Formats: sequence, structure tokens, C-alpha cells
Amino acid sequence: MKKSYGLLIISALILFSSCNPKISTSLSRSYPPLDYKQDIVVIGLDQSEPDNSEVLGQVKIGDTGFSTKCSYDIVIDRAKLEARKAGGNAIKIIKHAPPSAMGSTCHRITAKILKVENIDNYTSKAEEEVLLDVDYAIINVYRYSGAGALVSYDLFLGDSVICRVRNNFKKTIHIKKDGLNSLWAKTEAKSEVPIDVIMGKTYYLRCGITMGAFVGRPKLELVDSKTGKSEFESFKAKNQ
Repeated sequence: MKKSYGLLIISALILFSSCNPKISTSLSRSYPPLDYKQDIVVIGLDQSEPDNSEVLGQVKIGDTGFSTKCSYDIVIDRAKLEARKAGGNAIKIIKHAPPSAMGSTCHRITAKILKVENIDNYTSKAEEEVLLDVDYAIINVYRYSGAGALVSYDLFLGDSVICRVRNNFKKTIHIKKDGLNSLWAKTEAKSEVPIDVIMGKTYYLRCGITMGAFVGRPKLELVDSKTGKSEFESFKAKNQ
């Protein structure tokens, strides 16, 4: 009985670990680990790294073949953890392979681990919200590859369709109607998020599909500028 119980625990541990993404880290230099409370700056695929940065190494987050805990947020958090352990305070994404209908269901990234001098100055500039002197607002809409690849849906702003959201998609849209409104989409069910449109402001809308009874349901999330910019620039979309 004890032997069977032990085998059951071992099997559960193996199953649990196989659900996690594969992590490979190579370091050329390291510093004392950072406190777990300190945030790690994420520099997107198309963003340039700061001039005053030192490359400590590289981290790859991949797929074991059984990984399920490998959403974009999770793999970024794993890369941040590896940077924190090496004493780095930033990661620069250099490769990003989003999930695909015929391939891996995981986000897979390769990132440099950086130690940046005066990181607070860099982040304050990166997070500064700039209002453009224009008569429109910008909405960056994006959807990664993955579940529900064959399901597309129209995205509405109020009563108007502003784009067709497809799998592996991103699009920059200019909006000339300001004020309180809502972004929404519908398949077998409706998903809706409120938005206060301000001329000159840039918004980021992360789209997806959640499980439904038949074809899946739209998932819409307005994300902050820092997260949205990093995610929007982190992948090459087939549909734009």
C-alpha cells in the first residue's frame, strides 16, 4: 500500500512538472539575486535595449511536449524569475513563437538577461503616457495563435464594426469618436469591455477565444500601455 502511494506521488510530481514549460538558461556573468518584490522590465521584440545595459546571458522558455502552463503571461514570468536569480533587472525578447494550430500550443520565447543602470529612469520614460496632438485615438488590437484558430469574429465599437479579429492577428485602428463607449464581440455569447476614448491616447486590446458549448466565446481585455506595447510588438502576425 505504501509502495503504491509512493508511486502515485512520484507520478503526480512528474505530471505536474511536465505541464510546466521547459526552461534553459545560459549565463556569462551573474550578480546577487534580486529581491522577489523587484519588478523586471520587459523590453519587447521591436524595442531597442538601453545603451547602459550589460548582457548577463540568455533564457529560453520552450515546450516539453506536454506543457499546458505556457500562456504569454506565464512564460514572461518564468523568464523574469530567471533574470531575477541572475541579478538582472530586465529581459529583452529576441525571439517569440506564438502558439499555432498545427504546432505547439505554447508561447515560446528567447530573451537576453540584462542588468541596466538607472533602471528607474528607463522605466519612467517607457511608462510615460504620451497624448498625441491628433484628432483621433489609437486602438492596437491583437490576438495570438492558439485555441479556436478557425473562429473569427467582428469587433464592434458601439454600433460600428472596426475590424475582423482572426487567429494570429494584430491591427492598429484610428478612432475618431471620443467619450464613453464599449468594445464588444459575439459568437455564441457576447463579450464586452467599456472604454473611455480620449483623442490622442493609445489603447491596447488583447483578444482571444475561451471555451464555449459550440464554437467558443470571444475574450476581450483592455491592458495597460506598458503590457500592451510589449505584447503587441512581441510577435509577427500573419493577419494584419
